[in-house]
Amino acid sequence: MSRFALAFVALFIAATTSFAQAPYMPMTNGYQASQIPSQAPVGYGLAQVGHCDSGCSTGSCSASSCGSSSCNRGCGSSCGLRGCGLSGGGCLSGNCGGGSGEPLSLFSGCHGINVGGWLQLGYHDQNLPLFNSRKHEVQLQQAWLYAEKEIDTEYGIDIGGRVDYLYGTDAQDTQAFGIANSHWDNQWDSGGDYGQAIPQAFLELGYGSLSIKAGRFFTIIGHEVVSAPDNFFYSHAYTFNNSEPFTHTGAIITYDAGEFVDIYGGYVLGWDSAFEDNGDAVIGGTTVNLSDAITFTWTGVGGRFADNSGGDERGFMYSAVTSFQLSDQIQYILQHDWLDTEDVNGATVRDTVGLNNYLLLEISDCLSVGARFEWWNVSADSQGFYGDNAVPGFASTVAGDYNIYAFTFGANFKPHPNIIVRPEIRRDWVRGNLNNLASSDIEFLEGNSDEQSTFGIDTIFLF
Repeated sequence: MSRFALAFVALFIAATTSFAQAPYMPMTNGYQASQIPSQAPVGYGLAQVGHCDSGCSTGSCSASSCGSSSCNRGCGSSCGLRGCGLSGGGCLSGNCGGGSGEPLSLFSGCHGINVGGWLQLGYHDQNLPLFNSRKHEVQLQQAWLYAEKEIDTEYGIDIGGRVDYLYGTDAQDTQAFGIANSHWDNQWDSGGDYGQAIPQAFLELGYGSLSIKAGRFFTIIGHEVVSAPDNFFYSHAYTFNNSEPFTHTGAIITYDAGEFVDIYGGYVLGWDSAFEDNGDAVIGGTTVNLSDAITFTWTGVGGRFADNSGGDERGFMYSAVTSFQLSDQIQYILQHDWLDTEDVNGATVRDTVGLNNYLLLEISDCLSVGARFEWWNVSADSQGFYGDNAVPGFASTVAGDYNIYAFTFGANFKPHPNIIVRPEIRRDWVRGNLNNLASSDIEFLEGNSDEQSTFGIDTIFLF
């Protein structure tokens, strides 16, 4: 680990210790990306149904402030890291510090300091890109531990921060693989597919409606996230795997522009690196509460994304996510992503378009079901993917036009506030012009198949 990284961690510890005596209150704007292990400011799945960016500054949530009869993690620190589970009952009652339905954690709430994590055990009978690529094994995918100091700006300036540690089969996909070296956590592998990662390590400074986060943090792009408890489905969408960054190093500002609008903007050192310059890009976006039932978030990043192994990828991408609270129990989420990048000579590296649909239904406090349908397209002029964040098997000179469709039906069963079980059945189709490529050049699905059915199930133990 570099001297800069060690100094950063030491500064984080000093800052969180120094400011631990400040009285704790939630941020005035409900959503703060620094307080949750998340990429996207909207739509955390039915376990956090009913996004609430504004109106939750009082420390408890209500149907009127959240636009639904249940309340999600968007209500910020007042409802804990994971909100109030499937029912949101503790949140609605205003008893978010350990009321009925609240998951227990290692340490939570005192002076804004939280320590916790989870264990995720998973099984699937077919391999899928990236995270679910170890079939026919019960695997420890995420052993996650975090420590954070949430900021409180009620009395002026405050400093906080967060560090996350991950061990398991998901860790190698979350390391700083954007640069092909052994710095930070890259190549912290433990044999086979297991590894370790520190996906987040940042400080945050806040004053009033403004906060700035600096260090390594999860991206704000997209809807799905790396952290298992914050997704409804066990498996991931192709868009998340192949068209979006996972982490950034840099600085990002969040500004609460009023009751209905949050604005984000910053500068990052490319994609998926850690305290090293892998590019120069600007990142930003906005979240708008269009009504009590509709929330729209647009986020984008543009510039130089990667300078890895002789490749230089630059361009622009955006993600638009709209969450519709159709009723107290039904949520629909629509996501559209577009990515267009070139190399230093102007040749297209990646040109992809994605459209994801999520329909989530809460049946009871302990059971929810959902469906996801995705269309993901790789344009004919795409020439390859640099780095590890790539379509499996993509050759450096791939040409062709591919459409991938994936339908997933799953459930969330919560027998205890600290346990989530997520079974799912998934069907994938690959269609397109392969342009005389050998079958070994492309392997989206198991055994280069054009179609695949996959059963998967995982269990998450929160602590």
